[in-house]
Amino acid sequence: MSTPEPVSDPDAEAASPGAENTWFVVPLFNEGPVVGEVIRALRRRYPLVVCVDDGSMDDSAMIAEEAGAAVVRHPYNMGQGAALKTGIDYALRDPDMRQVVTFDSDGQHQVDDAASMIALRDDEGVDIVLGSRFLDARTKPGLLKRAVLRGAVWYSNLTSGVKLSDAHNGLRVLGREACRKIAIEQNRMAHASEIVEEIGRHRLTVREHPVHILYTDYSRSKGQSMLNSVNIVIDMLFR
Repeated sequence: MSTPEPVSDPDAEAASPGAENTWFVVPLFNEGPVVGEVIRALRRRYPLVVCVDDGSMDDSAMIAEEAGAAVVRHPYNMGQGAALKTGIDYALRDPDMRQVVTFDSDGQHQVDDAASMIALRDDEGVDIVLGSRFLDARTKPGLLKRAVLRGAVWYSNLTSGVKLSDAHNGLRVLGREACRKIAIEQNRMAHASEIVEEIGRHRLTVREHPVHILYTDYSRSKGQSMLNSVNIVIDMLFR
């Protein structure tokens, strides 16, 4: 496997729990304007990053590679669930990998939050740590998105038996055994509900941690907030 070159920054490494054995899996689709800085900021603290280019029609993959990530390419757009599965399978090929962090490529996730979640998993010895934007007041989703996400939590808690405050947050820390056990078959937005159901099915131990999701001008200009809300509703109704 192609392993990214380490980033020489001993001060950052000391402040970054799990830097030597944590792989960040970053699904990538047409994020050329922002992905370079996202990957560079991430790799200053966590050098092991694999981007899964999910059939981008721009130069996203090249930019991610130039920023130091390993890049795996899908020949056409298969959806975020498929990209996560490809990235997790890639990370599992590293015998030293202890955990995987799923991390967005559009700048919405914070490296500090990921580091705190890794530390929490290490301290409590749980299988999985899930980010939640509803455990503090930092994240500011719109009213429609908040309503849809609350509905998704109610549905997921009812069907999975796993009690969460945020069921569709893409920032997750998955231990190696959890990566091996969780089967992701849903290619698109339904994969988020599927992961929660797999946690319940395998009786994996899970904690939530407050995270700050940044809804930026860039993400809003792409319509991601509204589009993802609509996709969540569709997936809950028709999966």
